[in-house]
Amino acid sequence: MDFLNPSKQSGIPPAIGKLLIAAPMLDDPNFSRSVIIICEHSKEGTVGFLLNRRTQKVLGDLLPELVTPELQVYQGGPVQLDTLHMLHRMPAIFGGTEIVEGVYWGGNYDALQNAITDPNFRPQDLRLFAGYSGWGEGQLAKEMEEGSWVVANATSELIFDTVPDELWRAAIATLGSEFGYLVNIPINPQMN
Repeated sequence: MDFLNPSKQSGIPPAIGKLLIAAPMLDDPNFSRSVIIICEHSKEGTVGFLLNRRTQKVLGDLLPELVTPELQVYQGGPVQLDTLHMLHRMPAIFGGTEIVEGVYWGGNYDALQNAITDPNFRPQDLRLFAGYSGWGEGQLAKEMEEGSWVVANATSELIFDTVPDELWRAAIATLGSEFGYLVNIPINPQMN
């Protein structure tokens, strides 16, 4: 395995519904030890959301007009932090586009108030993101060649049921034991 370029070795190309796992030595503060779900991918570019970056904000901070429980908002990425996006497992309520089996991106925000006040609402089936992660034409391909990302398959369980602080390690574990060494590489190996 090429230590400096593990992303080529996963055998999984970037695509809608795949995870981008930050390589251990990626030192960009926006993406260090991050896991991103890809929601849009074409030759023109890629859009996704950081799954493991909680903010200090809740939905009521962003949309005070909603009567809402304290729904956590995640930082989707460094682009357009004034936008709100959702991933969910509730297509009957929100609609949206299926990106992974049972996982939907976007949908009807007007349904949000009704959904969160419904006694059957399950907050663990909804992820809200401020901003997004985006790459222009050729940008992600270049970062892949540099070894900045490892690509893995996403599942509903990884996205919604894994504790965000454990997601980076859990996502790497889905790649098999030959990738296990990645979780033990320090962010700044030269500091050791």
